[in-house]
Amino acid sequence: MPLKNKNSSDKHSGNQSPPQRFQPKVLLIYLVIVAAILTIWFANPSTGSNIQNLTISELVEAVKSGQIEVGDGVMEPEPSYGRDGYIINGEMLSSYDSSIEDGLNADSPGSEKVRFTSRGRLTEDDFLLVREVLTEKRSTTGFQEVLISFLPFLLIIGLLYFLFVRQLKSAGKGAMSFGKSKAKMLTREKDLTTFKDVAGCDEAKEEVSEVVDFLKDPKKFQRIGGRIPKGVLMVGPPGTGKTLLAKAVAGEADVPFFSISGSDFVEMFVGVGAARVRDMFEQGRKNAPCIVFIDEIDAVGRQRGAGLGGGNDEREQTLNSLLVEMDGFDGYEGVIIIAATNRPDVLDSALLRPGRFDRQVTIDLPDLNGRCEILKVHAKKIALGENVNLEYVARNAPGFSGADLANLLNEAALIAARYDKKAVETEDIEEARDKISFGRERRKLMDDEDRKITAYHEAGHALVQAVVDDGYLPVHKVTIIPRGQSLGSTMFMPKKDVLNHSKRRLLNQICCGMGGRAAEAIVVGDITSGASGDIRMVTKTARHMVCDWGMTGLGPVAYGDNKDHVFLGQEVARNQNFSEQTAQKIDNAIHEIVEGQYNRSLDILNEHRKALDVCAEALLAHETIEGKHVHEILEFGEIRSIITKRELSESAPDEQAKSQINPSDREEDQSSLSGEETPAGAPA
Repeated sequence: MPLKNKNSSDKHSGNQSPPQRFQPKVLLIYLVIVAAILTIWFANPSTGSNIQNLTISELVEAVKSGQIEVGDGVMEPEPSYGRDGYIINGEMLSSYDSSIEDGLNADSPGSEKVRFTSRGRLTEDDFLLVREVLTEKRSTTGFQEVLISFLPFLLIIGLLYFLFVRQLKSAGKGAMSFGKSKAKMLTREKDLTTFKDVAGCDEAKEEVSEVVDFLKDPKKFQRIGGRIPKGVLMVGPPGTGKTLLAKAVAGEADVPFFSISGSDFVEMFVGVGAARVRDMFEQGRKNAPCIVFIDEIDAVGRQRGAGLGGGNDEREQTLNSLLVEMDGFDGYEGVIIIAATNRPDVLDSALLRPGRFDRQVTIDLPDLNGRCEILKVHAKKIALGENVNLEYVARNAPGFSGADLANLLNEAALIAARYDKKAVETEDIEEARDKISFGRERRKLMDDEDRKITAYHEAGHALVQAVVDDGYLPVHKVTIIPRGQSLGSTMFMPKKDVLNHSKRRLLNQICCGMGGRAAEAIVVGDITSGASGDIRMVTKTARHMVCDWGMTGLGPVAYGDNKDHVFLGQEVARNQNFSEQTAQKIDNAIHEIVEGQYNRSLDILNEHRKALDVCAEALLAHETIEGKHVHEILEFGEIRSIITKRELSESAPDEQAKSQINPSDREEDQSSLSGEETPAGAPA
């Protein structure tokens, strides 16, 4: 790993949290337990009102008189009384009573046994007499006596250790460190991530590189009155490289760099997050100047007072503490906050103002040049074949983020390894792109009727798009092999990145989207549920045209619904911003657009009915055809060229349309599918 994590409590951070007092109630419970154990353990059987102390002579007389029965006592040698000294403990009848003198049973209800103890020396005769009644215990050594004497104390000490000392240690790791920051300091090592490893976001790199330059040479900016920015907020869709750019800042900056996630501040206990924020800034001030990176700051920076029943007190206290520490009354300097989020709309307005986050850097999806540069960065670790053109790959991957492009090359490498190749070829990259975009091919069992309906449905999409397209969104491939949740797909390859939507092209996309339903109605004479996704797509596009983009007779007026969320602090009750009559006009305009383009697609397919049949038959025979084949069917009424997967990978992007093979040597590629790289609003 290029970065080595260090705990924030190490010697570099210099942070020592003051010890917290142990709970008195818990200590009292432990003391009661220990006292109970001591009482039970040290219960001395030789003390008490019902225990008699006998001399040796009294003991011998009790044995002779039968007050002590066989097995009712134990005699243990005691060297302190001399060679023949013993300690004798046991039970005996309370006294001589009439039952004994009359020869009655000693166990009669009138007799009662009491405990006794006796210590002293026994003569040889007395020893033989007593041993017949009492059990002799083996003598213990001095070491055993010491061990037995200290064993209770050892047990008590061990119990205290496990119940008290260990509890204190665990509390120090848990409850006593709740308010401690979880920020990790990153140290400089070899193979650090630098700005050279980040591509596709040149403007964002310039913004954050100025922060690094300021830290390296602050006098350059202070000479003309400039001050160091307190915060930089990086905003962008997931996978665009926000965290990667923060790692590059850590690699470039020659100052301490702390990293933490927004979720690390949030706990179930109120006040813990605020304490962690204060502790994090305290660490930063001790290591100032330094950089603190907060990933996914929206976890702690959401709008205050949001939700139907109010906000979360813990999260709001954490946010308040963050606001004060970044730009409060004290006005500390030297701690730069770099935060990342893909939800800037939910952040509190007080957090976004200058003085807290002076810069908001937008990291958007990369364009064609950016995708090409990103591919070059990730391709350094992958063995690529000589025929791989990264510019061609970038052009065929519009809408891919940096993470998507890295995953694309990785999947291509896995596919190439699966086929025991030594390098990644273009066909492997295309197969990986199709797998990422639509899922893996599924050889789903379909009967002839379903295959026919699917073939005509996809042929309708392809022919309509081939007729209405002006070269902006040409057909790339058509297939009836199921991928993901679809039974077939019509793929397009845009000539450039989509930045704007014109009315003419949107109408063409709606017409193409209704081509599948129109083909079913013409050929089958019935309609199926296979066009459900197309209907949702064209309806959504038409509603945008009417309500958001002002492309109809209703004029350039926004009739869109208010999309604010009530759980983000917005109003619960909403007022409709147009009348019922206007709502009826909106519905009519949407229906008019969709119905008009559906009739247009019917006219196109009726005009090219023969081409529709030929295209569907080609799909039934080969399962996958190229976009050039659709144009050949429209122009010549038949397919005149078949491009295999190998020829496709070896041909240059501009020469692919010219390469042909002999029809007698046709080799259909049954497993090659191209991903549908469509811009927003393009039909599938």
